[in-house]
Amino acid sequence: MINYPSSKLPDIGTSIFSVMSGLANEHKAINLSQGFPDFNCPEPLMQLVTKYMQEGFNQYAPMPGMPQLREKISIKTEKVYGYRPNPDTEVTVTSGATEALNAAITAVVKPGDEVVVLEPCYDSYVPAIRLCGGAPIFVPLALPDFSVDWDMVKNRISSRTRLIIINTPHNPTGAVMSKQDLDMLASITDGTDILVISDEVYEHMVFDGQQHYSVLQHTALRERSFVISSFGKTYHTTGWKIGYAVAPAPLTAELRKMHQFITFCSVTPLQLAIADFMDNQTHYQQLPDFYQAKRDFFCEQLKGSRFEIIPAAGTYFQLAKYDSISDEYDLEFTKRLTVETGVAAIPVSAFYHDKTDNKYLRFCFAKSEDTLKAAAEKLVKL
Repeated sequence: MINYPSSKLPDIGTSIFSVMSGLANEHKAINLSQGFPDFNCPEPLMQLVTKYMQEGFNQYAPMPGMPQLREKISIKTEKVYGYRPNPDTEVTVTSGATEALNAAITAVVKPGDEVVVLEPCYDSYVPAIRLCGGAPIFVPLALPDFSVDWDMVKNRISSRTRLIIINTPHNPTGAVMSKQDLDMLASITDGTDILVISDEVYEHMVFDGQQHYSVLQHTALRERSFVISSFGKTYHTTGWKIGYAVAPAPLTAELRKMHQFITFCSVTPLQLAIADFMDNQTHYQQLPDFYQAKRDFFCEQLKGSRFEIIPAAGTYFQLAKYDSISDEYDLEFTKRLTVETGVAAIPVSAFYHDKTDNKYLRFCFAKSEDTLKAAAEKLVKL
């Protein structure tokens, strides 16, 4: 009889996103759980993919990414953030932002290192830290606005702190960091060797006239940071899994060592199509208004419900507090909502290491108005 090795992640099961999407499919519920649009990407972008496939660009891309795409990323970064990274040594195309995050964490975290993680947080951070032998150090975001308590962050830093991970705009809460937040992070890390990962995949989804402040705009932070972005979020193509990382040359060199043994490269015709489509600046410039309209529509439809709603400042997720409806644990309430009401969401406790339950659900509003209206009609009956 084979003695199979013990699990390296014994307390990690199937992702909550897969669980809730599976439950939604099983019960034919409206799926506002997993973060994907139910509408298509721009038609010209799809035509470009077909063009490059038919022209024979179907073999391996260069490991760091197609040169054309890295050049376009560099140009766009300068236009949007006023900083032009070197496309050869500071830009890497990855198989989605999750792979970029994994490669960055794996590149710099060694056994015994500590990584400061702000909770609630995207669920890939902590497993990657632990697989490297690192220790996640959790700092809860402050309710009700999910702001960062920088004094608490400072108090959690030790001589073993290797990395701080931030996410703005923030999944799952929709909170957006200010310039003052980045200044505080710069002050805390000044004079140290602490590195930063800035997960900015929702960079073009900031609402109500606010601005997304990127680490790439902050000279002191830029020199110690990996900045992660996602074409899947920007172009409504989550299934393509194309993202990228911008980092100083020494950090990029280490990230690429990991990247080459995780996926080696990303899909060639998709990269070339995106490179061409990036000339269309109007698409990402209009995204804030596009998604704010969806947020506003969804929130308006929920006005007659018993959920407490504070409109999200960014991302395409909306939190809803349900404590006036039920005192159930959020996972149980979410499952019942899916089965009995026919709307699937994500319980926010899934984004905490200790499953903290503050009675919040996360709904994805990257959907058509028909989908959002149908979901809201069900939710207001609770």
